[in-house]
Amino acid sequence: MAYSRKRDSFDTLVDIIASLRGPQGCPWDRKQSHSSLKQHLVEECYEVLEAIDQENHRKLAEELGDVLMQIVLHAQIAAEEGKFSIADVLRQINNKLVHRHPHVFGKAKVKDAQEVAHNWEELKREEREGESLLSSLPKTMPALAYSQAIQRRAASVGFDWKQADDVIKKLAEEIKELQQASNQEERAREFGDLLFALVNVARWLDVDAEEALRLSNQRFYQRFRCMEETCRERGVSLSSLPLEQQDQLWEEAKQRLRQGHAGSDGATETGEGTRHTCNGAPLNQG
Repeated sequence: MAYSRKRDSFDTLVDIIASLRGPQGCPWDRKQSHSSLKQHLVEECYEVLEAIDQENHRKLAEELGDVLMQIVLHAQIAAEEGKFSIADVLRQINNKLVHRHPHVFGKAKVKDAQEVAHNWEELKREEREGESLLSSLPKTMPALAYSQAIQRRAASVGFDWKQADDVIKKLAEEIKELQQASNQEERAREFGDLLFALVNVARWLDVDAEEALRLSNQRFYQRFRCMEETCRERGVSLSSLPLEQQDQLWEEAKQRLRQGHAGSDGATETGEGTRHTCNGAPLNQG
């Protein structure tokens, strides 16, 4: 059956999702629930992040559409259960945006983005009077992101180090305690404290810890794939090489990825543009 409605309308998406969930709809869509869709939502969000890292605007538009589909699908399921509708979702976010931007939609004055962020947290605190500052953060967040978020919220009420040097000293202290740990349980606890301190350093340096580690993982992926490719070109097995030669290949991979193998879109190993192998061919990280 052909679908004749405009394809660039939000209402069309809502209508399509309702049809997919309807009596004559898609068996897969009809059997989904909020719980069964959780992993799909997470995956779609990570695909958005990857498209941003690749600076692939066509892919970003597609992946944002996939996230939007997930939102509408959750709203449709809730509407069928009589819980809420997509209109409720839109109403709540619109109300929230207007309320938390009194410097735009009201008479408040702010001097910079930092004051905006401070006011945002103050307004959230007023909305959740009596609740912990940390209670609204989902504990299912990635651990680095959760750590940075709870530290940022604690700092918003003054529970923070006085200067960055103090944080660096704390980091050195945590490294020493890890070295002195006498059993596996202590090592695990001290390593966790070390990670927590590292995230605090990231916060003070205005670095997103989760993003920084994700990009480091991507750089390692690129370089290791380049090592493997170089070994195939030379007819040798990477696993058969001594560590000294593997280290040489690693340095060679770093150099090759930094040089002119980016292709026409300016891709590099730093997380910008389309991913490429040592020879400049597209590299699929899936």
